[in-house]
Amino acid sequence: MILTLAQTLSTPSPQGGGEFRRGACPGLSAPMPTGDGLLARLLPTGTIPLDAFQALCAAAREHGNGIIEITARGSIQVRGLSAASAVRFAAAIAKLNIAASDTIQVQSNPLAGLDPEEILDASEIAAALRRALAKTPLPRHLAPKVSVIVDGGGAPSLGHLVADVRLRAGRSNDQVVFHLSVAGDQTNAMALGSVVLDHAIEVPLHLLDVIARSGHAARARDVVAADAGDAFRAAIADFLMPNAPPPSVQQPSEPIGTYPLRDGTVACGLGLAFGHATAASLEELTRAAAAQGAAGLRTAPGRALLILGLARQAAASMAAAAERLGFVVHADDARRSVFACAGAPICSSAHIAARAMAPRVAEIAASRLGTDFDIHVSGCAKGCAHSKQAALTIVGTANGCAMIAGGRPGGVPFATVPTDELPEAIARFADASRREGSEADGHESCKESSRESSQETDHV
Repeated sequence: MILTLAQTLSTPSPQGGGEFRRGACPGLSAPMPTGDGLLARLLPTGTIPLDAFQALCAAAREHGNGIIEITARGSIQVRGLSAASAVRFAAAIAKLNIAASDTIQVQSNPLAGLDPEEILDASEIAAALRRALAKTPLPRHLAPKVSVIVDGGGAPSLGHLVADVRLRAGRSNDQVVFHLSVAGDQTNAMALGSVVLDHAIEVPLHLLDVIARSGHAARARDVVAADAGDAFRAAIADFLMPNAPPPSVQQPSEPIGTYPLRDGTVACGLGLAFGHATAASLEELTRAAAAQGAAGLRTAPGRALLILGLARQAAASMAAAAERLGFVVHADDARRSVFACAGAPICSSAHIAARAMAPRVAEIAASRLGTDFDIHVSGCAKGCAHSKQAALTIVGTANGCAMIAGGRPGGVPFATVPTDELPEAIARFADASRREGSEADGHESCKESSRESSQETDHV
């Protein structure tokens, strides 16, 4: 049964905390084996009180190895759990009543409901869609990594995230509409048209049903590849608005920085270097936030945290405290342009210690790193840390470090070097790139080969 927006907004969720629990990819109820034990993940769907986050960090120390990660999509990951301690960790987190999702991922803007510039509060639509999904068999028939983005037009932007189904709020003739697209980020997703606000739940359910009927492992990109999107268009043809204007280009925005909030306070965005931190440092950060009068925090895509409810004069003090603890507080920090997975020995699939290498990589290429030059260090060819092309991708293999220009981990390397020779090889590549201004022309054939031989990988 397809539910209307009004029905789902008024229907209580099936469980406290607001979300249907599915136990996949890898949720609290089904942690995933890794090289350092079990990995548990949760995607918060709202503000986390400071005391609850403090307790989460304490539980990570008690039941895991004390390493906490914020992923590229804004999920919290806790590492080093055992089969027994994972159960105790899940029980401890359940007592904190942190609103989080363990079903099909439906993501809204990090500051939804708080941002004075947003077109609408996307978190309400996202919550309604999760409730509607919980009333259908769809979660059992969709691949665990299928995702939906509900973008209310607020900051930080979600335009860079890949999703199977995208809804982006806009305005047409003085009414709020949702622009629909599938299989990609805002630059490459296939546009399907626009729908009025009251169809914002029905339409994504129809699109997800198309994916589910294509097989349990199917993703939106598979449907598009099979029929150029005809099945998607047919499923929602009756809902599409005639002659709706296309969405405007959404400008990218970093989660690092200061954001004004509706109530006159601000949010201070800061990053976890290479996506991870110790539970102890995060506990200390939380205490600093409390001392500055913060009201809570939210996770954000881009491996970041947003400290909420700060007085304007307190934001600088909060950033200074975070910087002293080793967190990233400047958007142009070189560490923001190096993407690294956990690597060996943390990940059993990895051939190199990607994350341990990342600080040295950032140091070597610091003068070149930025929006036009990034580096992806991947322990293996899966490329979990970064779904897009990078100026330089380094992949651990049984034969050494494969170096790929302008591509992804599945691309064709221009060189493979021993691990101990990697720093010099990176320096040479960065120097050559700096001199030439861009490696795009010189490696165009390598890029094309990378595109043909690789497939999109989800952010983790």
